[in-house]
Amino acid sequence: MIRILKLAQMTAAELTTLKKRAELDIDNALSIAKTVIDEIQLEGDKGVISYARKFDYEGATVENIRVTAEEIEQAEHLIEPEVKTALEQAFRNIHEVHRRQMPEEIQLGEISPGVFAGEKITPLPSVGLYVPRGRGAFPSMMLMLAIPAKVAGVPRIVVCTPPDKQGNVEPASLVAAKMAGVDEIYKLGGVQAIAAMAIGTSTVARVDKITGPCSIYGAAAKRILYGTVDVGLPAGPSESIVLADEYTDPKLAAIDLLIEAEHGSDSAALLVIHSEEVAQKASQFASEYIQQLPDWRREFCEQGLAAYGGIILTSSLEESIAFINDYAPEHLEVLVKDPFAILGQIKNAGEILLGAYTPSSAATYAIGVNAVLPTGGFARSYSAVSVYDFLKRSTLAYLTSEGFEKLKTTTTTLANYEGFPAHGLAITEREKLL
Repeated sequence: MIRILKLAQMTAAELTTLKKRAELDIDNALSIAKTVIDEIQLEGDKGVISYARKFDYEGATVENIRVTAEEIEQAEHLIEPEVKTALEQAFRNIHEVHRRQMPEEIQLGEISPGVFAGEKITPLPSVGLYVPRGRGAFPSMMLMLAIPAKVAGVPRIVVCTPPDKQGNVEPASLVAAKMAGVDEIYKLGGVQAIAAMAIGTSTVARVDKITGPCSIYGAAAKRILYGTVDVGLPAGPSESIVLADEYTDPKLAAIDLLIEAEHGSDSAALLVIHSEEVAQKASQFASEYIQQLPDWRREFCEQGLAAYGGIILTSSLEESIAFINDYAPEHLEVLVKDPFAILGQIKNAGEILLGAYTPSSAATYAIGVNAVLPTGGFARSYSAVSVYDFLKRSTLAYLTSEGFEKLKTTTTTLANYEGFPAHGLAITEREKLL
């Protein structure tokens, strides 16, 4: 049976552990990540290859860590036609969602007579995308990261993804990269991948920003390298909440609880509900569904649900919503009777999936919304990956002579008050020169 925790009876320490989830382990990974980063900073390519041989594959060399054009072409012959068809449909939906996000390149409006203000949108010069592999193949992550970067117009897009022990990159991920128009791909995983992109070496040129979901060690590396490079949103081990009520089908709640739980033993999956009857039934059904999974996925579910997940029993729907806003999950499924009635009350979630026909697996692969989301409670302040992650804004301003006349007194008054005489001089001298 999946454990049922009554919220009212949980101690402060238990709540803290539950809310911090696998972030506890990221803290422990920091010293290991720092050792790797320090060596790569000192040794460059030599350090990268040393750790690639240790953690990725033994045959790694400076010459073979970049995926060749031939490997990308060959990948299409290594996947089943139905997989390629599925990737193509996913590509179309993801591309359309992100195309609609694109703002106008130049926005400049007259805010008062003669005073114009706005902004200019420019793509980042280069980005590094981390596509994980360790516990399975993730071509969907390749699409989720590469498509918005490409739509945004980033000129240089770098991908790092772990190879298998023979040095081969997962073929569907290469097919997805080709669909998205990305060909600078390196066979690197973990800390060494993040460090190479952030610091730069002779082989892997430095990028301006890194984004993508990582293992605990990759997430630790991002924390350390914050300030060296923009490390994007915190995207660590997977987490989800299924919100249910007394009308929810317990079988639906049970199977959806396992969607994120099967990602890994460090994943956090919770069912939050105020009906004890549904909670008990869902616990039983979840236990039965787990037995249908392959051994390694079953282990992930059992370990993750015991450490970071389970069923949270609250006293009311209102208390359930309050818990969710406090927890700020990466994925939130809303399986209550009328999900739209409570949508306005949900404040903190990376994604909100409404209704019985919208499981998070559909959002992960096919709907088109981005599945790279903030974890570890950072949905309080971060958003899903979008084209905005790959764009920067420069403010624009333009004054006519009329606008200058209207603002000159305000400018000189505040400049003098703050003690910046040159600021004021730029105004008074302009009156003489123009």
